[in-house]
Amino acid sequence: MSGVLAAAGAAVALFASSFTPTPIATPPYFTDVPTDKMLITVATVNGSGCPAGTAAVAVSEDNTAFTVTYSDYLAQVGVGSKPTDFRKNCQLNLAMKVPQGFTYAIAKVDYRGYGFLEKGANATQRASYYFQGSSNTDFRQKDFNGPLDDNWQVTHTTELGALVWAPCGEIRNFNINTELRVNAGTSDTKKTTSFMTMDSTDGDVKTTYQMAWMKCPQ
Repeated sequence: MSGVLAAAGAAVALFASSFTPTPIATPPYFTDVPTDKMLITVATVNGSGCPAGTAAVAVSEDNTAFTVTYSDYLAQVGVGSKPTDFRKNCQLNLAMKVPQGFTYAIAKVDYRGYGFLEKGANATQRASYYFQGSSNTDFRQKDFNGPLDDNWQVTHTTELGALVWAPCGEIRNFNINTELRVNAGTSDTKKTTSFMTMDSTDGDVKTTYQMAWMKCPQ
């Protein structure tokens, strides 16, 4: 993702002093997945891109990923738009209950949506991630330029050595902040509309967060 949760020096030092990661190949790091199911609950959800009841979280059967599904995440400018519609955001606070004896990190994130940008318009997709109580925030951004009329996908990947692991034996909520922003640029907003969405006509576009797992020290 470019990289998810790229580790800052302080965090690396902290986790390294607590335990030594078990080497696990290259992404998606699923060679030592726990057999028990991970449980994820949406503790809080706020933002214009995810009004109450429009964001849902599900965990894969093999514990290697979870998905966040949005059904009302649309940023737009131009005909039919309100002045505040150019920017939409969503802040998810997820309570993560992982199988006993394991810790996790976010290794890869895939964002998907649809974009329609008139010539001269542009858009930005942003995302940041951090564990509750941590001062380390990973921020990623992708820019789009019109003309555009197509599905879009943004993938962020973190190498094993840069992963930030949740502390063993502690419950730390995981925070995901996302944003879509559309700028009219030189396009004619009196005649046209440009938009970016993280949903679809059937409300089933998913943002996938792939997990890396590691056994905690005994």
